[in-house]
Amino acid sequence: MSIKLGVPSKGRLMEKTFEWFGARGVKLLKTGSEREYAGAVEGIDGVELVLLSAGEIPRELAAGRIHLGVTGSDLVREKVPAWEQRIAEVAKMGFGGADLIIAVPTFWVDVDTLDDLDAAATAFRKTHGFRLRIATKYHRLVREYLRDNGVADYQLVDSQGATEGTVKNETAEAIADITSTGETLRANGLKILGGGPIHSSQATLFKSRTADWLGENKSILRSLEEALSV
Repeated sequence: MSIKLGVPSKGRLMEKTFEWFGARGVKLLKTGSEREYAGAVEGIDGVELVLLSAGEIPRELAAGRIHLGVTGSDLVREKVPAWEQRIAEVAKMGFGGADLIIAVPTFWVDVDTLDDLDAAATAFRKTHGFRLRIATKYHRLVREYLRDNGVADYQLVDSQGATEGTVKNETAEAIADITSTGETLRANGLKILGGGPIHSSQATLFKSRTADWLGENKSILRSLEEALSV
């Protein structure tokens, strides 16, 4: 038997994940050519490396097709409804940090908080005849956050890339997106609403609650957790 470990297949997230495991005596290797998503694990028996996109890993964990996976905590919360019933956090990994925030145009001088946004959204609808648009790819997280904070008069518009530019391009009035430094927001004439982020994300090692943990798989997990000190 073996357990499957899902890891991002490219980029800085893959590199930092390999470093994190390597520093704990578990070596992850990408094998084959650059375009082949094949890998291997050295330093512990019974663990199979599966290279996937970071966005695929939450779905595979929830379905139980992989046992463990490394991805952003924002992606698990966004992509898996009631995620805690199907997925558990094993360890925060200390890299890949970014905040999911709401940002509005800098020239909205009277809009600095969620209460201000709520008032602006109501006024916007009265003036323009349609709801204020917030561009995002984090629909579930943003909708839940705004609902919990009493903001209702808005609509979410989907943005899968260059979200910061949607306000300048007049396809949205505000955005909700991930940011590390805020520099791109400022360059696009946007400011972050006060009150803290919707979610502070980082790379996290997750465990599937729905995968096969019977027999030898349970002891393989224990050995891996001991090696990683988690």
